Amino acid sequence: MTIHQESGREPRRCQERGRLGLAAVDPSQQRLVTKVARLYHVRGLRQAEIAARLNLSQSRVSRLLSQAEEAGVVRTVVVVPPGLHSDLEDALEVGYDLAEVHVVDVVADDEEELVRDLGQAAAAVFAGSPLRGGTLGYTSWSRTLRHCVDAMVPQTSSADVVVETLGDLGAPTLQHAAAQSTERLAQLLGAEPLYLRAPGVVSDPHLREVLLGQDGHARTTLAAMDAMDVVLVGTGPADVAPPLGGDNFFSAEQFALARSLGAVGQVCLHFLDAEGQLLQTPLDDLVIGATAEQLRRTPRRVGVAGGAGKAPAIRAALVGGWVNVLVTDTETAQLLAASAPRR
Repeated sequence: MTIHQESGREPRRCQERGRLGLAAVDPSQQRLVTKVARLYHVRGLRQAEIAARLNLSQSRVSRLLSQAEEAGVVRTVVVVPPGLHSDLEDALEVGYDLAEVHVVDVVADDEEELVRDLGQAAAAVFAGSPLRGGTLGYTSWSRTLRHCVDAMVPQTSSADVVVETLGDLGAPTLQHAAAQSTERLAQLLGAEPLYLRAPGVVSDPHLREVLLGQDGHARTTLAAMDAMDVVLVGTGPADVAPPLGGDNFFSAEQFALARSLGAVGQVCLHFLDAEGQLLQTPLDDLVIGATAEQLRRTPRRVGVAGGAGKAPAIRAALVGGWVNVLVTDTETAQLLAASAPRR
């Protein structure tokens, strides 16, 4: 999670500057602050080397690095020690035939805190287990994944392309936040972002065909998902999940239809039954995003999700093989372990 090490009055000042980001830094210094931070944290140069390279004093380099931290350009994460929940992680890996499981402790009194803490914990996991791959799919409408990206630190030579796996969902403010999150993740990984600026859900299949027929950028993004090496999968229940909703999302009645057909959850808006089998519904042709086939053939399928209310959906994603790398909290992990299929 993001931390500040200053004392006294400094934390409040740093928090205020962190909210403003790089804009809080004198405009004439922004480029230099960013360059020094990248040389130190991404390229691994020592302060003395940076000073010599940029013809600065070492004390000036130190001050610039402090500015980068205060402005939120560089973020410190609390690294999760390995082995804290090794028995539980092993049980989930064996029970669900997963490649990798990370069980983390969170401190949350409600769902919003759980989403935030789990996302920040996932950022710490990815700091030790980088998201490497030529093309990385990113479900930018997921609150948990956006919190994860907010807390991540730069990773060297990790990916070539970051591609959005779903079109726009929710209100314009959420769409803007999703696009910014995609851009930030691409910057952290040194990759090119590929956006999907089309409605995530349309009203009828014909409209979908018309929109894609006119939008070459959307077609390029959708085609790039054929080559995903890693995908950060959005997993959730088969129900409206605030703040999502509106004309570019499924209605309560449409979700009720999916549940009547046996849906307990969804991955990137593909509905699953309790045993993780893909359900064919009339809603499938309304989605603009990654296809079930594209998700399936991605080698590393990462799910970051938790909470008792989501446990059935998470279990379906695991049993069905839609997720093979899981980051979750201890309570959810215990529920999943108790309901693991017999092998």
